[in-house]
Amino acid sequence: MASKKSPALSAKSVPVTTGKGRSTAKYRKNQVVFAQGDPADAVFYIQKGKLKVTVVSDRGKEAVAAILSPDEFFGEACMAGQVLRLVTVSAMTEAVVERIEKPTMIRLIQEDPAYSEMFMTHILNRTIRVEADLIDQLFNSSERRLAWLLLLLANYGNEGKPEPLIAKISQETLAEMIGTTRSRVSFFMNRFRKLGFISYNGHIEVHKSLLNLVLHEQPHIKTERGGTRIDSQ
Repeated sequence: MASKKSPALSAKSVPVTTGKGRSTAKYRKNQVVFAQGDPADAVFYIQKGKLKVTVVSDRGKEAVAAILSPDEFFGEACMAGQVLRLVTVSAMTEAVVERIEKPTMIRLIQEDPAYSEMFMTHILNRTIRVEADLIDQLFNSSERRLAWLLLLLANYGNEGKPEPLIAKISQETLAEMIGTTRSRVSFFMNRFRKLGFISYNGHIEVHKSLLNLVLHEQPHIKTERGGTRIDSQ
């Protein structure tokens, strides 16, 4: 899923001191950026388009782990010593992606305070998003998880202007991302359409009114001595 980004900083706004170790490539829809098992030797930054992160289990079952949007990094696990890629990243739409070799990324972080701040903000936001997703899986219904996912894919709740038209995405993919079945996703999508929350016109168009479903019955998170308690309304 997409994560919130600092509006003041992006890789586009940070000056590039040298092109060594950095390259930009265009990807066609469904083209693979890197595959599970490939060497982990670079960090990537999305300039344009949406990408899909998938993983295949030992039994051959594939699952969608995340959808990535412009101004997001991916592949950063190599910075923490990951040797081989644990996931596959491929383009959902036409995309433009910058590849930053690991030694170059290390140098940028060490020598460029603005770039370092921007990258660390990304890492922290990604951690926050993972924690929020875990809470979402534990305490929210699959219907509300689907609503929130659609809003995130349409850029509601993120920095920048919402983009209500979502790139073509299958109901199987949506089901994998929220942990339910395709039939349940189909049922919820039809319900959202009848309620006027979304519409179909070759693509999914998400209306702001879908926020009403997400904002109602939100679990309460209360901080107590000894930890955090989450109460469902």
